[in-house]
Amino acid sequence: MISKLKECEKMESKQFLEEFQAGRRERTAGYQYFIPIPINRQWKWKDAQLNTLLEKASRKIGELNSFARLVPNIDLFIQLHVMKEAVISSRIEGTRTNIDEALLTEEDIRPERRDDWREVNNYTKALNAAINGLQQLPLSTRLLCQAHYTILEGVRGKHKNPDEFRKSQNWIGGASLEDAVFIPPAHTYVSDLMGDLENFLHNDKIAVPALIRIAIAHYQFETIHPFLDGNGRIGRLLITLYLVSEKILSQPLLYLSAFFEKDKGLYYDKLQFVREKNEISSWLKYFLTGIYETADQATNTLSEMIKLKENLESEIRRDMGRRTQSALTLLQQLFKHPVVQVKNVEQICRLSTKAANNLVATFTKKGYLSEFSGQRRYRTFRFEPYLKLFSE
Repeated sequence: MISKLKECEKMESKQFLEEFQAGRRERTAGYQYFIPIPINRQWKWKDAQLNTLLEKASRKIGELNSFARLVPNIDLFIQLHVMKEAVISSRIEGTRTNIDEALLTEEDIRPERRDDWREVNNYTKALNAAINGLQQLPLSTRLLCQAHYTILEGVRGKHKNPDEFRKSQNWIGGASLEDAVFIPPAHTYVSDLMGDLENFLHNDKIAVPALIRIAIAHYQFETIHPFLDGNGRIGRLLITLYLVSEKILSQPLLYLSAFFEKDKGLYYDKLQFVREKNEISSWLKYFLTGIYETADQATNTLSEMIKLKENLESEIRRDMGRRTQSALTLLQQLFKHPVVQVKNVEQICRLSTKAANNLVATFTKKGYLSEFSGQRRYRTFRFEPYLKLFSE
């Protein structure tokens, strides 16, 4: 396949994005698949607007990093941010779990919704493990395959070769290859194309800004579609992993799934326009706009979280009297895990059942907690003002 890729690469001899040719189609029995050009090369452009968007997006990420360094206990914020990403990224693939449900234990989920819950929690585990894995491994196909295995473990797609590149043809949209919206390259091209993508991400001999590099890499990954299932989630995870691995992000605080989900049709159109119309500049502008808007929202949410924590701690110290220490202990735990039952409060604060019930009742009266399970026994409460910061 290397010789075929070299042949395809000859199609792209131009130096500028404005003259970009996306790839070629190859016919096999009954359908045509698309082979993208290799991307591990120098990229240049003439479009001044692209430079402006790149500068704005880079500046906004810098602002997010600066703000994050000032925040005590930043892990409190990261945990829920990761959970929101898992919910939204999985929803793009068809799950119906919301953030309240994602924070519950499996036994608290209705049986008919447990499959969706498992998919969201698998994504959370995969994301956290991949970010931690960057301390031992470079961003690589090996790391992505490990994340892919975790995402599909015990859920829909578990029989579709988790941890392995596909060995058969897949397609996007439509019910079959005959009416597919897009058909990625044949499986025989996948390994070489993914190797080229990995080399591009780590090639320090070319001068390509990191945000442009990952925008191109995300498009390429989605076009290769290297797995039989789970490509969308891995492709979106790739963005954050690259930004963290290159220290563009000081903390894993930026995820584009909400931006993509806001208008899924536009997201898919932008990717498809590259393949059909060679509109790579339009895709890059869309991607950089997403980086800017997402970083701005993350900065605002972080700011609101700090204000909320300070205000609630002040109110507790002013109003709670001898229960102040227990209330502060509970508040700290709610920032780590914003769903709670009375039995949890007993353990967290080392209180009797009666005292824990009274503390929960006080938090509910103040609007800190709201009951959302609808049960009389084993009622479940959500940390209302905090979860509102992550409303979708």
